[in-house]
Parts: sequence; structure tokens; C-alpha cells
Amino acid sequence: MADKTLAAVDAGTDTERRATDAQVELQAQITDLRAEITRLTETVSNIGSGAKAVVQGEAELMTERLRDRVREEPVSTLLTVAGVAFIFGFLARR
Repeated sequence: MADKTLAAVDAGTDTERRATDAQVELQAQITDLRAEITRLTETVSNIGSGAKAVVQGEAELMTERLRDRVREEPVSTLLTVAGVAFIFGFLARR
């Protein structure tokens, strides 16, 4: 009878140890996942900053090209703008 009780206590201790080991392993995985999320957040932020810089550069380049074209050909630019405005106005009336 004492042997059965001792075996039951040993089994309970073994189960508690496994549960504790599993809990420690889960905590380690959670810590790793948090670190990975932090790295991914930084990566996405860097990509967004890079994309913003590229778009800003392209917008500045297009603006400068448009200014140059207006200076070189003011009449044709004015006629183009008037034509586009006429088309938008015509479509808006429908």
C-alpha cells in the first residue's frame, strides 16, 4: 500500500515537473515571438519610410518637369489645361 502511495506521489511530481517545463518553454516561445514582432515592425517601418522617400522624390521630379514645360511652352500648356477643363465640365453637366 505504501508503495502505491509513493508511486502516485512520484507520478504527481513528474506531472508537475512536465507542466512547469511546458510553461517555461511557452514563456520562451512568447518572448521569441515578441522579439520577432518587434523586428517585423521595424522592417515594415523602414520599408514605409523608403517608399515615402521614393514617392516624394518622384513627385518633386514630376513637379520640376512640369514647371520646365510650362516655362518652355506656356501657350500649349494653357491650351491643354483649357481642353481638360472643358472635357471635365462637359462630363459634369451630364
